[in-house]
Amino acid sequence: MAETTGGGPGDGAAEVLDRPLPDGVRRRVVQIVSDGFGSLTVGELPAQLRQYARFAPNRRAKFAGNAMAAALETDPLFRQRIGEKLREAQPELTGALDSGSPPPAADPLDVAAAAYVLRPPGWVKLVAAAGEEAQRADAERADEESRAELERLRAELDRARDHTRAETERLRTELESAKRETEALHRKLRAALSDVKRGEAALRKAQGEIDAVRAEGHAQVSAAESETRRVKSRLSETEAALEAARRAAREGRSVEDMRVRLLLDTLLDATQGLRRELALPPVSVRPAETVDAVEPGRMSPKDIAARALSENDPQVLDQLLALPQAHLVVDGYNVTKTGYPQMPLEKQRLRLLGQLSQLAAQSGAEVTCVFDGAELAAPVLLAPPRGVRVLFSKPGVTADELIRQLVRAEPPGRPVIVASTDREVADGVARAGARPVASAMLLKRLSRA
Repeated sequence: MAETTGGGPGDGAAEVLDRPLPDGVRRRVVQIVSDGFGSLTVGELPAQLRQYARFAPNRRAKFAGNAMAAALETDPLFRQRIGEKLREAQPELTGALDSGSPPPAADPLDVAAAAYVLRPPGWVKLVAAAGEEAQRADAERADEESRAELERLRAELDRARDHTRAETERLRTELESAKRETEALHRKLRAALSDVKRGEAALRKAQGEIDAVRAEGHAQVSAAESETRRVKSRLSETEAALEAARRAAREGRSVEDMRVRLLLDTLLDATQGLRRELALPPVSVRPAETVDAVEPGRMSPKDIAARALSENDPQVLDQLLALPQAHLVVDGYNVTKTGYPQMPLEKQRLRLLGQLSQLAAQSGAEVTCVFDGAELAAPVLLAPPRGVRVLFSKPGVTADELIRQLVRAEPPGRPVIVASTDREVADGVARAGARPVASAMLLKRLSRA
C-alpha cells in the first residue's frame, strides 16, 4: 500500500511511502476506517464498499479489510471523510499531528495509522518509525518469550534429572532384592532337580526291564504279521495283475475289432460304390480300350474342369457326405455363432441340432455335434435328436481338443468331415486325415434343407 497522489510543496500528500505498510499499522488503519465507516451514508461510500454498509464493525473489518484499505489509498475524497471522522473521535492525537509534535506517550502504531489517514507533513517518517518500533517490540517480545521458554525447559530438565536419579536408585534397590530372591530360588531348584534325576534314573531302569519283555513279545507277533502281510500283498498283486491283463486284452480286442470292422465296412462300401459309379463291365479290359481318346457321349478333361464345383459350394459337402461310412463332426458353437450369434445359447443349440437331424436323415451319414462345456452355467437337460450324437467337453477340456480326439479315434481311411471356421481346428484335423469344411458351407447346406 503506497500513496502516489501529488500535491504542492509542504503538503503531506506529496510524500510517497516507498515500502509496504507495516502489518501493525495496516491493522490500525483498517480499524480506523471501520470505525468511521458506520457514520457515513451509502452515497458517501465508494462503490466497492457499499455492500458492507450494514456489517457490524468487527465483521466489517474481517471481511472488508482489503477493500477498505484499497479505497483509502486510491480515493482521496473517501480518505478525507475518514480523516474528518478520526478528528472527531481523537481530537488530541489529530491536533498534535497537525502541529507536528505527536504526543510522546501515544502508541507509535496509533500515531502512524492516524498520520497515514491524515497525511500531515512528515507522515511517511512517522509510518516508517512506527514500523521499526513495532519490529523492535516484536523482536523484544520474541526474545522475552524465548528466554522464558528456555528457563521453563531448563526447569523441566532439572526435574527430569532429579526424577531419573530417584527412579534409578529405586530400580537399583529392587534389582538387588530380585537378585537375592533369584539366588535362593536357584538353590531350591538345584535341589529339586537332583531329586528328579534320581527318580528318573530309577524309573528308566524299571521301564527298561518292562520294555525288554514287551519287545520280545512284539517281535514274535510282528514277525508273524509281517509274513502274513507279505503273503497277502503278493496274492493281491497277482490278482490285480491278472485282472488288469484280462481287462486290457478285452478292451484292446474290442476297440481294435471295432476299428477293423468299421474300416472293412468302409472299404466294402467304397468298392461297391466305385463299381457302381464306374459301371465296370464284367469282361476284362481290351488293349484298344487303353488308347487315350474321347468317345462319343463322354466328357473330355476340359468338360470335367468346366463342371468343377467352387470350394464353398454346399454340393461339395453333399458329395463328401455321400461317401461310404462318412462321419460329420460339427464344432457346435463355432457354427451357431457364425450363423445366428444374437440368439441365446440354448436356442442356438436347439436350432442347430434340429437342422443336423434333417441332414442326417437325408444323407445317411453319422453326425456328431460337439459343444464347449465351459459355456455351460449348469448341466444341460437335452434329448439328442434322432440321428445326431451330442457331446459336451469335460471341465478343463475345450471343444477343439474333443474334436481332435474324435478324429484320432477313427480308423485310417474312413471319410471324416469336420465343420469349423477355427483355423487351428481345421489344420489339426487335416493333419489327422480328416477333411475340414467352413461353417458357412454347412450353414448354406442346412438352410437349403
